[in-house]
Amino acid sequence: MAKEVKKEQAAKGAKQAKGESKAKKQGGEQVVPKGWIPNLQKEYKERIAGELKKQFGFTSAMQIPRLEKITINQGVGAGVADKKIVENAAEELALITGQKAILTYSRKDIASFKLRKGMPIGCKVTLRRAKMYEFMERLIKVSLPRIRDFKGVEEKFDGKGNYTLGLKEQIIFPEIDIDKVSKVLGMEITFVTSTTKDEEARALLAAFGVPFKKK
Repeated sequence: MAKEVKKEQAAKGAKQAKGESKAKKQGGEQVVPKGWIPNLQKEYKERIAGELKKQFGFTSAMQIPRLEKITINQGVGAGVADKKIVENAAEELALITGQKAILTYSRKDIASFKLRKGMPIGCKVTLRRAKMYEFMERLIKVSLPRIRDFKGVEEKFDGKGNYTLGLKEQIIFPEIDIDKVSKVLGMEITFVTSTTKDEEARALLAAFGVPFKKK
């Protein structure tokens, strides 16, 4: 009986690994299988949307707040002296998000920082739909718990229903090989929602599992 259970568990694990392999990254881009729906997207439709509708007394499905996109930004000040640092940051961000990062450039000359207009100063990625939900789940369940002495995230809403999470190190993401990191860099992750009210946006993100610090 025990052997049969072990065989069943092994088969289940192999099947799951096979399914996950379909969404692996190829050339820095994550390949999303046709028809695949991430866990958090399913959860939103099946549970979260209904809970929010009841909590805030919405009368229409269009009033229920939803996540529209996630933007990840990295400012690389050291890129002023070494362009390669920015390029490495973009490659790492692509590994983390499963989508090619684009470089951001300075818009004007700043003599005190030896910065010239058009110089690369960072990189960013904007995620939507399936990739957005898949990244969010990895962030919440895998990466944030890897932060030393983690006790939750600060509430930094902009007054318009959007939330920005600041991270000090990219090495909390398991996709990053710490032995190959040339420079530890932070990033800002912005969750853009459909609502303009911070209270509704917070309830949405909390329902997804964002671990806000307890007051």
